[in-house]
Amino acid sequence: MQQINTIGRHNRKKYGQNVYKIPISISGFTCPNIDGTVAKGGCTFCQNDSFSPNLSKTDSPSFKLKPSSQTNPMLEKQIIQLKEQYNKTKIRLEKKFGATKFIIYFQSFTNTYAPIDTIKTLYKEAIKLDDVVGLSIGTRTDSITDEVLDFLVLLNKKIDITIEYGVQSIYDETLEKINRGHNFQNIKEWILKTKQKGLDVCAHIIFGLPDETIDMMKKTVDETIKLGVDSIKYHPLYVTKNTKLYLDYKADKFKPISEKDYIDMIIYAIKQHPKNLITQRITAGTYDVVAPIWCSDKQKQLNSLRQILYKNGFVY
Repeated sequence: MQQINTIGRHNRKKYGQNVYKIPISISGFTCPNIDGTVAKGGCTFCQNDSFSPNLSKTDSPSFKLKPSSQTNPMLEKQIIQLKEQYNKTKIRLEKKFGATKFIIYFQSFTNTYAPIDTIKTLYKEAIKLDDVVGLSIGTRTDSITDEVLDFLVLLNKKIDITIEYGVQSIYDETLEKINRGHNFQNIKEWILKTKQKGLDVCAHIIFGLPDETIDMMKKTVDETIKLGVDSIKYHPLYVTKNTKLYLDYKADKFKPISEKDYIDMIIYAIKQHPKNLITQRITAGTYDVVAPIWCSDKQKQLNSLRQILYKNGFVY
């Protein structure tokens, strides 16, 4: 049996104990394919609330930041949000698991799509919080700059930094269908730049994107691994209401991936992983999934995947 190099095992080896990730959602952030910079409406599958468990419905102001914003009148409020969300989740994890070390995960929207002063202030405040051993920053490859990377390189000398890029697919036609607003060349360029600067990269890959075949999904896995990323998160594409994908699904223009095909893809992907590649996630789901229904119970998915991976010689 081969143990999969999961993020849990990696962190226990690195830090000597379990480390818990705390998702943070800061109001005022958006994405360049939402605000019209590269597209409008956002990714066709994205209802960002479903990825923002710590963001209150009242915390979504009409004011949105851009890198070109001259001022940020929300900065003080954003710092308060950061501290309140972190401390609230930290207390819960301490009581439930006896947790003592944490990674702050800037999760929702594009967390480098803001003025550099805002980015610096928020990240400097984050690393000052008690028991934080790392930052994980969710962003897009078209929303990163050399200036931001150079700042993160300096921060990386004090605390562990991981940049999480949404790769999703290596196929430009797919990226266009889901309204990403950039191509694979942009993904490749900035992942390589990030790695050259010595920063860790986590790639997000989605299985079941519109019109993609099994061979296309396999190619995305292969080419992403070739880029030298440090870790990967795998997600099934599921449908939630209030998204363009939901309209396509209702109009019979989109057919979700089957559970069997998804499991087959996870088995394929794990078999391609070099031993040092960290597996951060093998599935995702939410209670309000419209389709496929098998994505509505994440724990059931994990149990099935664990059993099937075990039959294939892997311990998750």
